[in-house]
Amino acid sequence: MTPQEFRQYGYALIDWIADYHQRVESFPVLSQVQPGDIRAMLPTSPPQHGEPFDAILADVDRVILPGVTHWQSPNFFAYFPANASGPAILGELLSAGLGVQGMLWLTSPACTELETHMMDWLVEMLALPEKFKSTSTGGGVIQDSASSATLCALLAARERATHFQTNRSGGAGHLTVYITSQTHSSVEKAVMIAGIGRDNLRMIDVDESYAMRPEALAEQIACDRAAGCIPTFVCATVGTTSSNAIDPLRRIGEICQRERVWMHVDAAMSGAAALCPEFRWIHDGLEFADSYCFNPHKWMFTNFDCDAFFVADRKALIDALSILPEYLRNAATQTGAVIDYRDWQIPLGRRFRALKLWFVIRHYGVEGLQFHVREHVRIAQQFAEWVRESADFELAAPAPLNLVCFRHKGGDAVNQQLMDRLNRSGDLFLTHTRLDGKLTLRMSIGQTHTQLKHVQRAWERIQAEAQWLTKGGSGSV
Repeated sequence: MTPQEFRQYGYALIDWIADYHQRVESFPVLSQVQPGDIRAMLPTSPPQHGEPFDAILADVDRVILPGVTHWQSPNFFAYFPANASGPAILGELLSAGLGVQGMLWLTSPACTELETHMMDWLVEMLALPEKFKSTSTGGGVIQDSASSATLCALLAARERATHFQTNRSGGAGHLTVYITSQTHSSVEKAVMIAGIGRDNLRMIDVDESYAMRPEALAEQIACDRAAGCIPTFVCATVGTTSSNAIDPLRRIGEICQRERVWMHVDAAMSGAAALCPEFRWIHDGLEFADSYCFNPHKWMFTNFDCDAFFVADRKALIDALSILPEYLRNAATQTGAVIDYRDWQIPLGRRFRALKLWFVIRHYGVEGLQFHVREHVRIAQQFAEWVRESADFELAAPAPLNLVCFRHKGGDAVNQQLMDRLNRSGDLFLTHTRLDGKLTLRMSIGQTHTQLKHVQRAWERIQAEAQWLTKGGSGSV
């Protein structure tokens, strides 16, 4: 592809993306295809000769779009936001265009230094503890996801607890890790990968709001110490996936500090709320944390993948993950004056992710980001109020921010049928969880272009479908 062809087709693709965002609301939110439908439209074998770009772009409409669940639709209320934006997409395009491999400072100084600076900006923007800044003992790095951040934190905690013997001689010993039933499943996977083992994963009781009970944590740690185990890692959550529960960081942190246990705080979606001073109570006690992460790719208008991961002691992280083969040795690294982010993550290679974050922050500014977060919370609180006022529905958990857990009072079967019918309609997309054993619907509000009118229309559909079902309705949508 010549530069002139790239320019021509690039303009066409940008036009396509711009048109897509203008018309995304017209598509069924949840893809309506059946398993195998997309593959059936693809040739069995790859083409022997190159094809015109126009034909490729046409097949995006014909083949790809029917199989897309539209996460950027303002009617997407499932799982969590994945709210892309124009500046983020352009930053991603620039990253791809530059084609940087940012494993070392040497391999592109701008890639490393912009990332370090963006992480320091986020510390200021969210009023995080100063120890997470690069100018202190810690620092931040962009991971692909909170799952990777959790694994890195766990590996650092494992090595600290075993005096860095596990990397050398293997065998994690009787290390114990503490979570709740509401903690993200990535911690369980990290325990498996790190060689600690599921049998050493402790499930701590939660209170009526589904937040960790600190007294139960303290009791379990004491029990494990008495049994000869080594309490190693506690994962506290700010905004659990199921219910948006917020663990009491301060009380958990005091226990971790006293017991010399690594405290990791997972604020994947909800951490972005701390852009607004009135929501910073969610981080009360964060100064006790050894590590922290949140995802700008969930609720800060930065397209996937972009997880902001911070540590209070970068040496612990680097010592756990660093390995330096001869072919990576260079003068800049040997001076110790630069950051090589390969030592802060699992893979060696890394993309220039900081560009899209830089574009987003500069385009919106702090005030612009705050406006959108506040608006999403305001809309969610309005939805929660509608549920409270309803005779047929009830809230299933507190709704402090932008996730509302609710259910029809008719029971699990009604709620399952209700969700299935709504999702098959394509008008909106909801997902579910189970709280106290009851099937619970989740209304997650945070897409870039979601407005009150979209949520109001969704509530009207929910009520109408529920009324139809409870009056003995049957059949397809």
